[in-house]
Amino acid sequence: MRAPLVIGNWKMNGSLASNIELAKAVAASNLSDNVQVAVCPPMLHVSAVAEQIKGTKVGLGTQTLSEHDNGAYTGEISANMLTEMGVSYVLCGHSERRALFGETDKQVADKVKAALAAGLTPVLCVGETDAEREAGETLAVIERQIRAVLDLQDVFPATVVAYEPVWAIGTGKTATAEQAQAVHLFIRTLVGSETQILYGGSVKATNAGELFAMADIDGGLIGGAALDATSFAAICNAVR
Repeated sequence: MRAPLVIGNWKMNGSLASNIELAKAVAASNLSDNVQVAVCPPMLHVSAVAEQIKGTKVGLGTQTLSEHDNGAYTGEISANMLTEMGVSYVLCGHSERRALFGETDKQVADKVKAALAAGLTPVLCVGETDAEREAGETLAVIERQIRAVLDLQDVFPATVVAYEPVWAIGTGKTATAEQAQAVHLFIRTLVGSETQILYGGSVKATNAGELFAMADIDGGLIGGAALDATSFAAICNAVR
């Protein structure tokens, strides 16, 4: 049976002091035993956050990694460096990485491969833009993004998938629970029944319960609402 999972993506937000306090507050929250929880702080704050969540049920993730093991790649962080820091999860191909930094399907697949080789759990982010949605290309885009990693050996269920409709990230728009479920069901046909599939598109405490009640939505990849410990805990505890 798939375990529910909620991951908070803090993006490039907060000071060191404020993120230490946020980590403390999340770790101290009354989180349900039925849900797996992780947070992805900014890379420079990973070690400090790790100290605050040590020994709690909150896992540690990062927002990206390099596809390379080592070498002259200024500014990059390898998968093995992340494992040394106690990281368990790593986001691969977040829509902002694809759109703002030009990450390709091939590069994302290489990052998934590097993460798996180091014993990390990759979170493969897939989703369509508003233009692709309006053109009726949602499923084609998602299938292309997933098939880029399907040639890798033993990818699923070791890799988590996060469906994040780009048109619903930070816009206040949210797919209906039924719309999200339809896409999750399609993803399920590609990645199998044991793979955790998360929804990430303006999830809030007010709509999390309805979304998480869908049969193929196993939790969430949470952006803005993860920056408030009370809201994040409420979303985590909305998983049934």
